[in-house]
Order: sequence, then structure tokens, then C-alpha cells
Amino acid sequence: MSLNLLNVFRSRRSVKEYLPKEISNKVLFRILEASRWAPSAHNAQPWRFIVIQDSATKRKLAKAMASRWNKDMSKNGVPKEQRESLAKASVERFENAPIIIIVCLTMENMDEYPDDRRKKIEYVMAVQSVAAAIENTLLAAYAEGLDSCWFCAPLFCQDVVRKILKIPQHVDPQALITLGYPAERPNPPPRKTLEEIVHQNHWRHTT
Repeated sequence: MSLNLLNVFRSRRSVKEYLPKEISNKVLFRILEASRWAPSAHNAQPWRFIVIQDSATKRKLAKAMASRWNKDMSKNGVPKEQRESLAKASVERFENAPIIIIVCLTMENMDEYPDDRRKKIEYVMAVQSVAAAIENTLLAAYAEGLDSCWFCAPLFCQDVVRKILKIPQHVDPQALITLGYPAERPNPPPRKTLEEIVHQNHWRHTT
């Protein structure tokens, strides 16, 4: 691996604050082109992308998702004032992002099995494939001088996202990616050492 590529992996950050700068369609198309070249199980390419640039749609989606999150936090016993503050910040974060991409999963080209065990495995394979496409998206955005952030929020309110964006029932919202030119540069988060995560030949305890 070249040092330049390793530096890309090390320097990319999850950025949540963006400059109010427009992203050209040419740049966006190059990012999405990188997304579709991700590897996938059976080459089924089970990913689908919904690109949201319209302010009204971003606001409507952000408010609906925040409302569901507020209800979930209430079940966890989070105080009302804290819930409202977090929900408001969430709406502002998504509403102010220049572009939002909703990444979805479809099983329509995946293999079909009669038993639940293999059906579950096949779905997990589709999830892994979609995750690979998301990683391509993040790295391509960084290569274009943009930054991004991967949120799993749609998993907690798939019905809400599906209703707002008129997504078919056979397509599952999986993730939300914000894209934009960075207005912040977060410090690198800590990483486990290779000794902690790599096991050769067999599993070994790391205590």
C-alpha cells in the first residue's frame, strides 16, 4: 500500500459541520460512481441511493426522524429538556448539510432460500455489501475535497424515512450520509493497536 493511500485512511474524519458551499453535480456524480463500484455478494449490488438537496425535504425528514428519536429517548428515561436539545441539534445538523444521501438495501437480486437460517445470512451479506458501498462513498467524498459523516439513524425509524421519501416496502433505509465542504477538523479518534485486533492462526487473549 502506498503511503499516500494510507494517509487518506488516517486523515479522513467524520465531519458534522459544513460550509454553505454548493457541491457541483460533477463532483456528486463522481462520488456516486465510486459508490457503485464497491464489491458485493454475488455482484448483486443491493444498494440504492436517494440524494436529497432540497431544503424543504431535508427539513421534513430531519424533523420526522428527530420526533421518533425523542420518543425513543423518552422510553430510556432521558429528561425532557435534554431530549429536546438533542432533537433540535439533530434537525439542524441534517437540515444544514449541503447534501444528504439515504443509503438503502434491496434483496431483489440476492439469492433466495427456503429456510430462515440462510435467509438471515443472505440479508447479512446484503448489509455487508451496502456497508462497502458506504465506505466507497466516504473515501470518494474525501478525495474530492469534501467531508462526510455516516449516521445509522434511519435504522431506528425505517417506517418514518420510508414514508417521507416514498420508498417502496421492499427497500430498507440503512444509513444517512451528510456531505459538504468541512467547517471543522475533528481530532483523530483513538484506534486500537494491531496487537489488540489481529490474531494469527488462532484466537489469542489480549489482556
